[in-house]
Amino acid sequence: MERLWSSGISMIMRLQSLAPSMTAPMKLLSFLGDIEFYLLMMPALYWCWDTKKALRLGVLLMLSGSLNEALKVALHQPRPFWISSAVEAPSAETTLGLPSGHSQQAVCVWGWLAHQLRRAWAWALAVLLIVLIGVSRAYLGVHFPHCLLLGAVVGATLLWGFVRWEPRASTWLAGRNLVERLGLGLLGSLTLLGLTGAALASVHEWSVPSSWVQAVQEKAGEPIQASVSVYAVMSAGVLFGLAAGAAWLQRSGGFSAEGTLPQRLLRYMLGMAAVAVLWFGLESHLPQGTGLLALGVRYLHAGLVGLWVAGIAPLMFRGLGLAEKNSNSSVA
Repeated sequence: MERLWSSGISMIMRLQSLAPSMTAPMKLLSFLGDIEFYLLMMPALYWCWDTKKALRLGVLLMLSGSLNEALKVALHQPRPFWISSAVEAPSAETTLGLPSGHSQQAVCVWGWLAHQLRRAWAWALAVLLIVLIGVSRAYLGVHFPHCLLLGAVVGATLLWGFVRWEPRASTWLAGRNLVERLGLGLLGSLTLLGLTGAALASVHEWSVPSSWVQAVQEKAGEPIQASVSVYAVMSAGVLFGLAAGAAWLQRSGGFSAEGTLPQRLLRYMLGMAAVAVLWFGLESHLPQGTGLLALGVRYLHAGLVGLWVAGIAPLMFRGLGLAEKNSNSSVA
């Protein structure tokens, strides 16, 4: 493993030396794989493009996020700047590094959108974004090349399975009532948490090397997050919120993302104003750490955001005359 780390560090340092003034563009590319970017993107797709397709993409995104966090715990590998002070790390990260979540999520999100659009330009753009996001993560010193490769492979495998099996699952789910859907959403959410629990159980005897702890503390000013990941809890919470919101919306007459451009823009602005309050406004008031209470509150917080996006906001848009019902089309 040390040889793989060494070769990866050499490649990263060569990349950084070839383009020493590219930090800002690389941070922008990296942002396209951040949770904040998806928080901006997913509501726009759900409220203003296609509710069904956006819901499916949201589910895929949460599945991918939870799987990635579980794999990071199970494989417990470092990031480049943790083991080499020579690596510049303008975007210091405190979570474990293998596989790359940015690469995995990029393959799932942009690959799925390209699959839905079924256009050559969409596939070309998807591949370009996947490559550039991966390069940005290496340039910023937060991922080895092999972390990017494994992330892309895991993402492609998950995308393939989702494309293959999701239509059958959605057809079956369309016949379930509200209570059944809520129960299935909760079960799916808890299953995602179980992935991380199983990963933690598999490495209970492993401890973080002190050299990693020191490197992260020096560059990030925070401890390494090597135990229960807040992101895994958040992914599970959002999934349940999306499932509950979509089921409630379906029972209440559905929602059409069609409309005039001013209607769509107003929906997005009003809806995102509430997302900003729910996500960012409440952030500083949430309990910190990885205790049971803190993680439980994080789960509920993330679930509330998912519920707002998938159910409450669309019903509000209908009440304001910014959208119509779509009772003939299930969002499942």
